[in-house]
Amino acid sequence: MQWVSIIITTRNRPRLLSRAVESARLSGRDPEIVVVDDASTDETGEVCRSLPGIRYVRVERNQGVACARNAGLRASSGQYVSFLDDDDERLPGSLDVQVERLEAEPRAGMIYGQALVVGGSGAAARRLYPAHCPRGDIFWELLGQNFIPCGSVVFRRSCLAGVGSLDERVPGIDDWDFWIRMAERFEVIATEEPVFSWRRSSPGSGQGSSSGARMVRMAVRQFRERWMRLGRAAEAPRGTRRRAWDAFSEGMARHLVWEAVRAQAAGRTRQAAENVLTGLRLLPSAMLRVPFDRRRARAALGLLRRLASARRA
Repeated sequence: MQWVSIIITTRNRPRLLSRAVESARLSGRDPEIVVVDDASTDETGEVCRSLPGIRYVRVERNQGVACARNAGLRASSGQYVSFLDDDDERLPGSLDVQVERLEAEPRAGMIYGQALVVGGSGAAARRLYPAHCPRGDIFWELLGQNFIPCGSVVFRRSCLAGVGSLDERVPGIDDWDFWIRMAERFEVIATEEPVFSWRRSSPGSGQGSSSGARMVRMAVRQFRERWMRLGRAAEAPRGTRRRAWDAFSEGMARHLVWEAVRAQAAGRTRQAAENVLTGLRLLPSAMLRVPFDRRRARAALGLLRRLASARRA
């Protein structure tokens, strides 16, 4: 059995993949690197076969990143596991540091760190995410917001026996769902330093998290139908459950407003409108409580005027 595995999922982005694989090599001492090709239709397969020292797995039918990550879990053998997207890069030595800290905390199921945020052009932004890393019993905090960047996590394979694999029905929030199930059973530790560079999604990127409205619809359904039925949530007092919903709904409302502003700035008026209307339908009270700075207020007002004009027409 390998000591640690890095699972890299990819689809039709061969130029980015080689950098991700090389960063994985430099992140630790001889990690097992599993590349899962999610039914690419270009030269990705040829590129993967040319990369030395990796385990190549091809999924013949595209079913989303959660399915690809689960295929990587089945193909890998490391006692510790980390996921990496093909457009992200692990920082040198970061994997070894996290595994050592996780080994020193036997009650912890996983460790995460900060992401160095990278823009669409590849230039690093001057900020880290999250600014502060909660640790310990973070179950209720995670229900309110996913503050854990996927590529920053290392978890114990042994935890899968009690938690299960990723939920393939919720692409885009499959990692958030997985962290919540982990945090419900295990302590979580963190290293408050950057461990990977993260290329965040944009309104037109096509990434799983790039459609705010779709993601929020799935998250609301998952919150009500699964997360609130987990043992700790189901047994919690009504007031605790209510506070969890308030924090979750306000976080989702802020996300929708921000995504609407970003989509509108990118000229994607229909996508911006869908974000706003989804929020007003699913989270009306929370949408009204979202704080607006001057720039967001102007953008939201302009969008609402366009919606009104479209309806009159």
